[in-house]
Amino acid sequence: MPARVATAAESVACERATIDAGTSSRELMERAGRAAADEIIRRFKLILPGGTAVFTGPGNNGGDGWVVARCIAEAGFPVTVIEAAPVKTEEAQAAEHDAGVPSENVAELPGVEPDGPHIADAPVIVDALLGTGSSGEPRETIAAAIEIINRAGRDGAATVALDVPSGLDASTGEHGLCVEADLTLTFGVLKRGLLVAREVSGEIVVLDIGLDSKPSLESLPLLVDHDWVAKRIPEIPADAHKGTRRRLAIVAGGEGMAGAAILAGKGALRSGIGLIRLAVAPENIAAIHVGLPEALVQRWPADAAALAKLNDDADALAIGPGLGRSSEVRDLVERVLLAWRGPVVVDADALSVFEADAASLAKLLRGRPAVITPHPAELGRLLGRETADVLKNRFDIGTELARDIGGAVLLKGTPTVIFGPDGQRFVSAAGTAALATGGSGDVLSGIVGTLLAQGIAPSSTLEDGGTESTAANPGSSAEIAAVAAFIHGRAAELCGPVRGTTLEDILLALPDAWNETVAPNEGETLACIPGVP
Repeated sequence: MPARVATAAESVACERATIDAGTSSRELMERAGRAAADEIIRRFKLILPGGTAVFTGPGNNGGDGWVVARCIAEAGFPVTVIEAAPVKTEEAQAAEHDAGVPSENVAELPGVEPDGPHIADAPVIVDALLGTGSSGEPRETIAAAIEIINRAGRDGAATVALDVPSGLDASTGEHGLCVEADLTLTFGVLKRGLLVAREVSGEIVVLDIGLDSKPSLESLPLLVDHDWVAKRIPEIPADAHKGTRRRLAIVAGGEGMAGAAILAGKGALRSGIGLIRLAVAPENIAAIHVGLPEALVQRWPADAAALAKLNDDADALAIGPGLGRSSEVRDLVERVLLAWRGPVVVDADALSVFEADAASLAKLLRGRPAVITPHPAELGRLLGRETADVLKNRFDIGTELARDIGGAVLLKGTPTVIFGPDGQRFVSAAGTAALATGGSGDVLSGIVGTLLAQGIAPSSTLEDGGTESTAANPGSSAEIAAVAAFIHGRAAELCGPVRGTTLEDILLALPDAWNETVAPNEGETLACIPGVP
């Protein structure tokens, strides 16, 4: 079952629906604590004999911590519980009672010093101070506990946060003083804030606690992962030729911007396209021949005959990388989109020339599979909104625009969010800061364009047991955009450290990203997101 992405309120609603269906709140706490303890034991079994310090707070997150403490103790490992505040909820009090931790292994704050015996000898620290429902700056003993946890982490202890790192807003990712986790074990759904604040979340594991509120879950954005992507990539048959691998036209590369066209072309070639035709400014033709000898090259289409030839010679179109921003470029984009009726990805300058005029772009795109790939500033310009407003509303802001254009909006960023015209939303958390460099979006355009040309195995055929796409049913534009975003990000992850990694490295990693074999999630694990390098 794929993981879903939720706000704090949506997470509470899913739990409430599960409780209303007959599962008690105490049972959900037990499931969460036991699943977390099993994961901690699996990962840290070799160092757990040195002890685990579980920091508990006053709410149900503290109750989760008491269950974790009990389960680790039952597995035969020493545990100390440090209470930053007495538990207050009925469920948490029951969990504390059932834990059976000896009084000599329980300490209270204040009174625990950072260098005291409860901390110095514990190689594993569990943060169960504040959960999904908390907001605002931590205060008093909770703040002191966070300081102690972070100091222990800097001294080499493995720090595990339950549900969210304490001090982090589960919905927005905003935080001041906050636990800096190596690993976050979150329950049922993936909280939005974890994806925004990757620097304090560490590796993120979503654990299944048996939420059975299907209608509530299915309305939430789906987290794209290896398994979901792998099922949608059709194999290239042994008897394939350049025609069956499809043809992509790329309209790009204004004066002085040949590199953008080349990067888009390389992204397509390393994604399996059969043939590329690049239409660029006349000044760039020689540079394209040198930089991408595999491509057919022509001038930007200037008349009806050239536009007709573009339609005849391609299965999909990518337009925008390095075009420049001028009235002449807008005229070019409009002419191309009016003449071209096939699948299209619109990026970069082809979006910027429609500043504050999304309605005109929507009219040009309706009626064909389409993907637009703005970064937050480009989407802000298109919608006439501030970039900060786009970032604040990144999980929702593209819904109406996707409906208007009849295609997908791929909003790049941390994380990338994809909006479909039918209201579907996908989230890709793959990627590193190595993608935060000029030209990265051009590579993504080539990947999206390839998938638009070739199609993917759509959900409808997968549900029927099939694995092949067809011309009549090539997968939705949103699913195509989601696959492309994940592969683009995964290639960056495979490059390892960020500093020194170039787009050429990411391009070279694309074949490994496309062909990577990863075992599906097992047991209670719904998703696992690596920590940022």
